[in-house]
Amino acid sequence: MNITHVNLAKGFRGGERQTELLIRALQRAGVNQTAVVRSGSPLNERLSTLPGLRLITAPQPYLFTIRELDKTSLLHAHEAKAGQFAFLAHLFIGTPYLITRRVPQVPKNNFFTRGVYRQAHALVALSSAIRGVLETYDTTLKPDTIPSMAAGFHASPEHVEAIKDRYQGKFLVGHIGALVTRHKGQQYLVEAAKKLASQAPEMHFLFLGKGNDEAILRAMAKDLPSVEFLGFQHNVADYLAAFDLFAFPSLNEGLGSTLLDAMEAGKPIVASQVDGIPDIVHHDVNGLLVPPGDSDALANALYQLYNAPEKRLSLAQKGLEMVADYQPDKIAARYFDLYCQLREKTQAQG
Repeated sequence: MNITHVNLAKGFRGGERQTELLIRALQRAGVNQTAVVRSGSPLNERLSTLPGLRLITAPQPYLFTIRELDKTSLLHAHEAKAGQFAFLAHLFIGTPYLITRRVPQVPKNNFFTRGVYRQAHALVALSSAIRGVLETYDTTLKPDTIPSMAAGFHASPEHVEAIKDRYQGKFLVGHIGALVTRHKGQQYLVEAAKKLASQAPEMHFLFLGKGNDEAILRAMAKDLPSVEFLGFQHNVADYLAAFDLFAFPSLNEGLGSTLLDAMEAGKPIVASQVDGIPDIVHHDVNGLLVPPGDSDALANALYQLYNAPEKRLSLAQKGLEMVADYQPDKIAARYFDLYCQLREKTQAQG
């Protein structure tokens, strides 16, 4: 069996990290794999050194790459363009395919997109919220639910100590994510920081990531010395280890794999109660959940945990216990079981 993964994204965000993690985990298990990626993409670069992986860099139009799929048993599409590619490959050469849906938005309501989802041999939703969206979009769809996986980041003790020294005496509230406010809701975290500036002057807010709304957020925080924007950081594990608390004020979120990384780093979480987040952050168990877009509730939750070190420790410990179920090898095993089921099904049909 040869599994061909398709991810044609330009950049490298959560979906691309999850694609890479899955490929690497399956590679460790000895699964024969191919990956179709966009030429020049970060994912292409990151997978290029993986031994034993057949890597196809797809030129545009991507349709020409279909002729290279002659040895493929199953296509696994990891994002929207990949889903279209897999659908067309199925139409032209009959290759079965599955789609992992990572976002909670409703797919486009047109004949072609409906065909992409209806013809898929399996659909995987990252969360119960995404599964519900797909089932409402088309009542004939029967998605499986397989969540994201923790990235298994490794922190450098020396770098962590250096970050803590830099912010000595500060209580670090961290956030990691693309600076896109309509999605990640960072404006509400800046507003919460403003509300807490006099109440808890030791609280210091670090934003890691780049994005189109960086200038807007910087303008919002220009009079707040307690807020810093550190841009894209390669050593996110070091910052996660240095944070006292992780804040995630998203307005929509398929699941939020960064939350798994925060749990793995042993951090208590304050996050929005929206879409797939409650699948992995359980209120008052491994974090606190607040209504999305509510800076008062966000500030109150942050302040509550700031004043409750034992509570922070309890939430963090529970998160560490829970994240054991989201390790790459365990999630990859669930996907491999699904691949085997689809192979048996397609062989029986044909």
